[in-house]
Amino acid sequence: MPTSSLKPLKQSEFDYWAAQHLLNRAGFGGTPDQVQAVLQMGLDGAIEYLVEYEEAVRPLPLDVDQFDSDIMRPANNMERQLGLQARRNGDERALEQLRQQRQQRQRQDRRQIAQMQRWWLKRMIETGRPLEEKMTLFWHGHFATGYRTIEDSWHMLQQNNLFRTHATGNFADLVSWIIRDPAMLEYLDNNENRKGSPNENLARELMELFCLGEGHDYTESDIKEAARSLTGYTFDDDEFVFNSNQHDDGMKRVLGKTGRFDGDDLLRIILGRTSCSEFICLKLYKFFVNDLPDGMDANTRKFIQRLAAEFRKNQYHLKPVLATLFKSEHFYDRANRSALIKSPIQLMVQTVRSLRTPSDRSMTALVGAGDLMGQNLFQPPTVKGWDGGRAWINTSTLFVRQNIVIYLLTGQGPETMAWESDNIPYDPMHLLEHLDQDGNGTDRIDAGVTYLLKFCLGTNPHPERVESLTTFVRSNGNRLGPDQAIACLCLIAAMPEYQLC
Repeated sequence: MPTSSLKPLKQSEFDYWAAQHLLNRAGFGGTPDQVQAVLQMGLDGAIEYLVEYEEAVRPLPLDVDQFDSDIMRPANNMERQLGLQARRNGDERALEQLRQQRQQRQRQDRRQIAQMQRWWLKRMIETGRPLEEKMTLFWHGHFATGYRTIEDSWHMLQQNNLFRTHATGNFADLVSWIIRDPAMLEYLDNNENRKGSPNENLARELMELFCLGEGHDYTESDIKEAARSLTGYTFDDDEFVFNSNQHDDGMKRVLGKTGRFDGDDLLRIILGRTSCSEFICLKLYKFFVNDLPDGMDANTRKFIQRLAAEFRKNQYHLKPVLATLFKSEHFYDRANRSALIKSPIQLMVQTVRSLRTPSDRSMTALVGAGDLMGQNLFQPPTVKGWDGGRAWINTSTLFVRQNIVIYLLTGQGPETMAWESDNIPYDPMHLLEHLDQDGNGTDRIDAGVTYLLKFCLGTNPHPERVESLTTFVRSNGNRLGPDQAIACLCLIAAMPEYQLC
């Protein structure tokens, strides 16, 4: 049973497989050479390299110049006057022209969000700062905002870069920006939250989903009063605006505190609750350690409470908490290895980064596969984000999961999928270079097959798995060359264990 202590793993126990576990969880995996490099850093050095990435690795360029910020801009004065005049005169031809122009901008914006999906997926594959992108993905699922509701790709890009900027920074700062973020304000209708007519959506989700947890430590009255605190928080085009004329500056009572609260006061009150730090640490735990499909036992609860105390002690700074988590014995416990079901994004990005499959396979195919598997970037299903865990797996998604990995390995997709096949070759032999390469004997086949299984599955393979693959290799050339290795990887990808991380 995993310990509830935050005690660090012993340096002597940080072996090759612990280093791989760290790379898989704190990022999106790594090749055998990268695992070995992290191992050579030692536990403390590896954590510092991954968590303090701003000091260790130069960032990828954002390349936001490729995106147009004005596609869905508000109408200018001249355009508004033309529209008013056309409606006043009943000029259907002019009104139809305006509608067509609007529809054309909407089509262009949908093309841009598709381009952004490919751009972000490529960043996750290529980044030298994997924790930065993984935390950006975490916050995207936590502060879930969907493009189809707001229909403004630039606002989604602004929010994505907000998550990246504060990925491992201070949670309090991030939430402060969130209540000023145009995408979130529009998604939860806070631009309609006005004095005398409060809209409760943002206030409700701020307590229920973003900070305290559903049904925990707040009442309906707290939500109503919190909504009054957020009146006047709106935006103009791409910028936050505080409309003081629409702000209710009257007395409010929220979570037992009374005052003329605004949004910042509201956050101060919420962040002062112990339940806030515990809720965020539980979310981090489920994302990085174990998604707890059967609920928490006493040790896990104590571990999360102790991690939350560390979070409060560090005034909601994330890096010390993440470093403590990734160093802990609890994180490396056998019960927590291969204990997470890979999200669709984790599945695809980890396959590319760990197996070093060609990174120029079609990003369009990967984005489409992510959608079919239930994780469409920039489009979480609800404000709750993605449920994750066992919800990722059903007969339909499992079929896509297996076939997208085969596509990454071979460039060939099933006829039922609209994935354009390619002839980009893949050489898997880098996975086996560190093994004894002399001869083609049984020992080498056994060692190679066992290593591929353990490397891909993240745990000691069952003897039947080893026997099945070694029999396959012996009956197909009796050598573990490139063709046989690719075939083995395809067979491993079809195993249920490959879905775990």
